[in-house]
Amino acid sequence: MVELNEVFETVNMVAEENLDVRTITMGISLLDCIDPDLGTLCDKIYKKITESAKDLVKVGDELGSEYGVPVINKRISVTPIAIVGSAACKCPKDYVKIAETLDCAAKDVGVNFIGGYSALVQKGMTTGDRYLIESIPEALATTERVCSSISLGSTKIGINMDAVRLMGDIIKATAEATKENDSLGCAKLVVFCNPPDDNPFMAGAFHGVTEADRIINVGVSGPGVVKHELSKVRGQDFEVLCETIKKTAFKVTRVGQLFAKEASKRLGVPFGIVDLSLAPTPAVGDSIADIIHEMGMEYAGAPGTTAALAILNDQVKKGGVMASSYVGGLSGAFIPVTEDKAMAEAAEIGALSLEKLEAMTCVCSVGLDMIAIPGSTPATTIAGIIADEMAIGMVNQKTTAVRLIPVIGKDVGDFAQFGGLLGEARIMPVNKFGCADFVNRGGRIPAPIHSFKN
Repeated sequence: MVELNEVFETVNMVAEENLDVRTITMGISLLDCIDPDLGTLCDKIYKKITESAKDLVKVGDELGSEYGVPVINKRISVTPIAIVGSAACKCPKDYVKIAETLDCAAKDVGVNFIGGYSALVQKGMTTGDRYLIESIPEALATTERVCSSISLGSTKIGINMDAVRLMGDIIKATAEATKENDSLGCAKLVVFCNPPDDNPFMAGAFHGVTEADRIINVGVSGPGVVKHELSKVRGQDFEVLCETIKKTAFKVTRVGQLFAKEASKRLGVPFGIVDLSLAPTPAVGDSIADIIHEMGMEYAGAPGTTAALAILNDQVKKGGVMASSYVGGLSGAFIPVTEDKAMAEAAEIGALSLEKLEAMTCVCSVGLDMIAIPGSTPATTIAGIIADEMAIGMVNQKTTAVRLIPVIGKDVGDFAQFGGLLGEARIMPVNKFGCADFVNRGGRIPAPIHSFKN
């Protein structure tokens, strides 16, 4: 039972330290909408989403008002659309019609984003998977709230390099299709290794086929809270440092647990998980990089940064699992560049490079996230970066992701602006040496030896 006094204890966290419930996400299964007729399928999808989520925004706003903790986003995730649309879609444009249906439903119920325009191709691609992937540039250019994710690898299966190579082209095509808005479409497109079925955060959220018909997942945040608490123990040893992060994560997660339970009860939808990820925003003081600075680094990216991030990620998980029996999703620390003002500043002055970010992804919760790169970056280079990140996830048995934004018409040092929670940043340099002969080989990188546990 979550007590109200535990919420009242967080009033100062909200007022001064940017504590929020980042998202209440309703997962909705669309498996019962499958139909060989595209028009009928779209009608079923629209009806299922709008009926299921009609009160989601209202309940989220009510909870935020009642408890004094803002709910920043209300979102929906759905069954991977490559599965749902495979019987009806005969070409990529058919999938675009489904994307437009999702966007219309999301607008009508008032949510910020809808995730699940997705395909799971870590071992191979069906015809429907390929059609959906090929439709992504147009789908993201013609919709406002649809988010897309593609699973390219897993520890158990390996990495589908054909799909990795294809996604290099798709990311470039999406950038071109949305170039009038600093290639914004790429901010709503992410590729994964080992994606969880219950992630409430965009752009990677989808409703896994093993999930219930509907589910409520909550993502909490609070980098500013952690940074504030660490400022009280400045200079003390690692035991004190770790205990401080762990206790703070416990309090933050308890707030998420309360919101999840209350949203579940009011909506009549089962509670799924609390994702206790520290997710930064462009707001001053709401930054993972600021936490790293408080831990002793001059800037994020300085020597010691990876060790500091490892501590942060581990202690957040340890505190969170004591606060809720149903911790899931990604849970840990996100390190997006454009969405984190202090991270963007570290990249701008050269303290943080793409290579250092890659090293940090070995110990954080996601991967190379929201990084603006030159629009001239070759598709093969993007594929090579994706392959590196998928390999980190596969070998280390963790979730990793890539959300790169090749900003068409801009180069290193130019400024890219995406707005809202997506933030802004300078274009970061990319290694200029090629990898085309590697990524063009085709086939699949096999799973590591330690994946064979049966």
